[in-house]
Amino acid sequence: MNFNIAVIPGDGIGPEVVDESIKVLSKIGEKYNHNFEFEFLQAGGCAIDSLGTPLPDKTLEVCKKSDAVLLGAVGGPKWDDPNAKVRPEQALLGLRGGLNLYCNLRPALLYKALKEASPLKDTIIGDGIDICVVRELTGGIYFGERGREVVDGVVSAYDTERYNIKEIERIVRIGFDTAMKRNKKLTSVDKANILESSRLWRSVVEEMSKDYPEVEVNHLYIDNASMQLVKDPRQFDVIVTSNMFGDILSDEASMITGSIGMLPSASLGEGTLGMYEPIHGSAPDIAGKGIANPLATILSTAMMLRYSFNLEDEAKDIENAVVKVLEEGYRTGDIKSEGTTLVGTKEMGDLVVERI
Repeated sequence: MNFNIAVIPGDGIGPEVVDESIKVLSKIGEKYNHNFEFEFLQAGGCAIDSLGTPLPDKTLEVCKKSDAVLLGAVGGPKWDDPNAKVRPEQALLGLRGGLNLYCNLRPALLYKALKEASPLKDTIIGDGIDICVVRELTGGIYFGERGREVVDGVVSAYDTERYNIKEIERIVRIGFDTAMKRNKKLTSVDKANILESSRLWRSVVEEMSKDYPEVEVNHLYIDNASMQLVKDPRQFDVIVTSNMFGDILSDEASMITGSIGMLPSASLGEGTLGMYEPIHGSAPDIAGKGIANPLATILSTAMMLRYSFNLEDEAKDIENAVVKVLEEGYRTGDIKSEGTTLVGTKEMGDLVVERI
């Protein structure tokens, strides 16, 4: 089978971790007789430097015509001026909106071999943590009306949180469907005691729950959910929430599972086209040193095989290879513990390839 993949290495460690993912995909292609064609594109800070825009028209057009998009990371202190008219993060919003990718799946899995990397006590971790955060991606405050104005002689700024019923329904349905495939427990996170948009969100969840009588549903305010995630993470199975709340909770979930360098993500829409990326940032402080953890990006390619290409066996092959490498005691610096073997970015990629 032939698949066309748009590759956006991006900034910082993005190119390094993407290189290892391409090695893994090439190995999968060789083993299972698939042909993966890669087209490399610019977006983020590097695109600002070379083309003056974080998301060139060509990049978006090629992504639209591709079967999937593989993204490394964008951003860095070089482009951190909050008053700048163009910023790397605009590329992410432009890709999500331009490709109509309204759902972000972020699994947070604590591997047994990495139990020591979690900052939580063994009594809290228990037999392990396995959470899937379903985050709405193209609505809410990140896409709402915003601006600055002078009120009573004082400069003010505003950002608008807005959701309509259809936007809520489509992401909540994915939350319920995901729960049905897992442990049939859904936690909806909102701030319904304060926000009108959250009250609409909660009412939609309660109405849709009638279509999923097997799924246990509970509601948490965002502040309580943040606390519960570190107090008792095993109570969670699937979390469905808005754009901003999902952004916060998924990063928190990544740290309680050991390292932000281990967690993949998939951004999905109505069809099979998806964008796959690690949830870590560009980590400019370690860029070019060959020490970045490529496993989150490699695991993102497994999600690509599963969700965009419907290649479940191939996806599991990658995931099993990652587990084997970890069980054998190989670690990059971010997950290193006593008695394990320290390896670099390329070495870790090679180890995964060898076990596929």
